[in-house]
Amino acid sequence: MRNTILIVDDSDINRGLLSSILEQDYTIVEAENGTQALEIIDRQADELTAILLDLIMPEMDGMHVLEVLNERKLMDSIPVLIISGDTSYEAEKKCFELGITDYITKPFNNVIVQKRVKNAAGLYKYKIQLEERVEEQTSVLRKAYQALKIQAEKLRKNNQQIIDMLGTVVEYRNLESGEHIKRVKGYTGILAECAMKEYPEYGLTEEKINTIVAASSLHDIGKITIPDSILLKPGRLTEDEYEYIKSHTIRGCELLDEIDQDWEPDYKKVSYEICRHHHERYDGKGYPDGLKGEEIPISAQLVSVADVYDALVNERCYKDAYSPDEAYRMIINGECGMFSPKLMEVFRKVRRDFEEMK
Repeated sequence: MRNTILIVDDSDINRGLLSSILEQDYTIVEAENGTQALEIIDRQADELTAILLDLIMPEMDGMHVLEVLNERKLMDSIPVLIISGDTSYEAEKKCFELGITDYITKPFNNVIVQKRVKNAAGLYKYKIQLEERVEEQTSVLRKAYQALKIQAEKLRKNNQQIIDMLGTVVEYRNLESGEHIKRVKGYTGILAECAMKEYPEYGLTEEKINTIVAASSLHDIGKITIPDSILLKPGRLTEDEYEYIKSHTIRGCELLDEIDQDWEPDYKKVSYEICRHHHERYDGKGYPDGLKGEEIPISAQLVSVADVYDALVNERCYKDAYSPDEAYRMIINGECGMFSPKLMEVFRKVRRDFEEMK
């Protein structure tokens, strides 16, 4: 416990006077010069409530002691009060610049010294207690933050497992090999990485790209609700059948709402965007909402291009596969609906990457 006052003064009389004022409340240790003072501080720093320091002393004066204490940052934890006959503005200014708590000029008043020492000691005691409490709270918050990070990571993994599971169900319903989702994720990632570099206005980051790529697995989740007679029909769909199959965008979002309780917010938002809007087109001629231009979320725009490309270059129950060159030409020329001019520039840049991945 801190309850010791160090009095540093070359005058026996002054040290005696100060001791008599403070000895009822504190343990007193004395030094007659700066060298002795620093030796005591080295040994007893944790016990010192305050230091009363004269400026004019032999061997090492008070100003030198202040400079050493300042360098060691000890005055952050021990209040230093100057008691000196030097009444000059320059001396007082320099002492405060070095970090002293108070400056008392000689001759001093006993009551004033007693009160100022008590105030300084009380203030520093409160400061130290407050710092300890802040450190304790910081430690608690740090642990809580780490726990939240672990929970968030578990939630992300759970979401990814849900996404992969639901995506696999869609693949089985489509009677496909299960590779479509993997390819769409790959194409989406390639497009997004290039778009992030070429068009920073989209606000894409590595973290957001990872979320978009993961959520792309759910773009056709609504097809779970489409009857086999429509979903797997080898011939041309009737107008009513086509309207029904278009509803997979809205039905998919309804399915996502059913798992809202365990849904990480960013995953939920991006999955919803992709599921509902991956058939929107830049000229407003898509579905289900007829969104136009940049009204379409960038997540849905990216997955849309990836999904169309994969559908073109792979065989389906209702069509043969197109060559990569033909698929590229059809998308660029708007034969599969109009896409963002910016994304078409990106598509041109990553054309060979798409073909290599296929």
